[in-house]
Amino acid sequence: MGSCKDQEKEHVLLRVRVHVQGPIIVGAGPSGLAVAACLSEHKVPFVILERSNCIASLWQNKTYDRLKLHLPKHFCELPLKGFPNTFPKYPSKYQFISYMESYAEHFNIHPKFNQMVQCAEFDKGSKLWVVRTLEFEYVSHWLVVATGENAEPFVPKIPGMGLFRGPIAHTSVYKSGSGYASQRVLVIGCGNSGMEVSLDLCRHHATPYMVARNTVHVLPREMFGFSTFGIAMTLHKWLPLKLVDKILLLATNFILGNTNHYGIKRPKTGPIELKLVTGKTPVLDVGQLAQIKCGNIKVMEGVKEITRHGAKFVNGQEKEFDAIILATGYKSNVPTWLKGCDFFTEDGMPKTPFPNGWKGDDGLYTVGFTRRGLQGTSCDAIKIAEDIAEQWRTVISGIVTGPDI
Repeated sequence: MGSCKDQEKEHVLLRVRVHVQGPIIVGAGPSGLAVAACLSEHKVPFVILERSNCIASLWQNKTYDRLKLHLPKHFCELPLKGFPNTFPKYPSKYQFISYMESYAEHFNIHPKFNQMVQCAEFDKGSKLWVVRTLEFEYVSHWLVVATGENAEPFVPKIPGMGLFRGPIAHTSVYKSGSGYASQRVLVIGCGNSGMEVSLDLCRHHATPYMVARNTVHVLPREMFGFSTFGIAMTLHKWLPLKLVDKILLLATNFILGNTNHYGIKRPKTGPIELKLVTGKTPVLDVGQLAQIKCGNIKVMEGVKEITRHGAKFVNGQEKEFDAIILATGYKSNVPTWLKGCDFFTEDGMPKTPFPNGWKGDDGLYTVGFTRRGLQGTSCDAIKIAEDIAEQWRTVISGIVTGPDI
């Protein structure tokens, strides 16, 4: 992955060196806050570096207005402090942001904002992590990578994108369909974002054409008054995973019908097994399938190329559009700044799968990379804090020789 020195050949910046009494946490999203809260309970100091000017910046700056948690709130709580009882079963994005802000306040977490990490590397001589921002050089025995799976928007390279005369926007900048009324909009992607953006466009009197290039499971958000995810997790305690998936799909076909009839083809692997193995999340239906059935959301096959006025599809069709929205998800940015470390893949994910991907060598930790949502984040945050706290106590007690802090 190169080294920090390789990035500074042109000029050397005079940075202020800061010795951190505890771990450096990179990222003040839910993952970073969860680790910080758990460290606080163990009385371990820390520093959080955040590139933006707020906590949970993805939620605050890069999500659409109608977004709600896809799972009931008790599945999305961070360690040590739950959602307020007054919050609904599926909190809105604004309620989730409020929860994050109160969480940070409760645990007295104060990140250092506008501190974009340019480079981080373990110095074998000093046995310290050196983390460089534009103005500072932070040094610590421990580094917690909390930038997560969704650090940067993923923009695919589609032939002809530069030719399109209309606007092309990623869902990270999409807020609502109010600016698309009466327009024909191509939505590329059929995951939860693509489905919900298409539904939002419908409700603002636009005509969305949603591209379903890949297979995807669409499940009802609730079955018989209970959370589908909650039912799945309960069944999985007693039944084999493949049997749980069969039960879910039988119930889904009864409630929603066969989605293959509407151009939404299901994967051969069951929804929960697929989620656990690959991280590919099933779409939870909140009304979009009804719009697909009645033709308000038109499902299209894969895009072959973008044209000046629209797009050509792999089935030979060609259509005109006023705008294009890329619901193509996000990616990790770890390889761009973490150097000299082979713990991560080229895609910026830990090579060691869950549940053992939270800890590397030389005081390196990762959180928010489990592909298991906020439950996975909470699980890893607790383990990271306990592991660091044990080392911390050993050092300050002087029982054995530890790192010089």
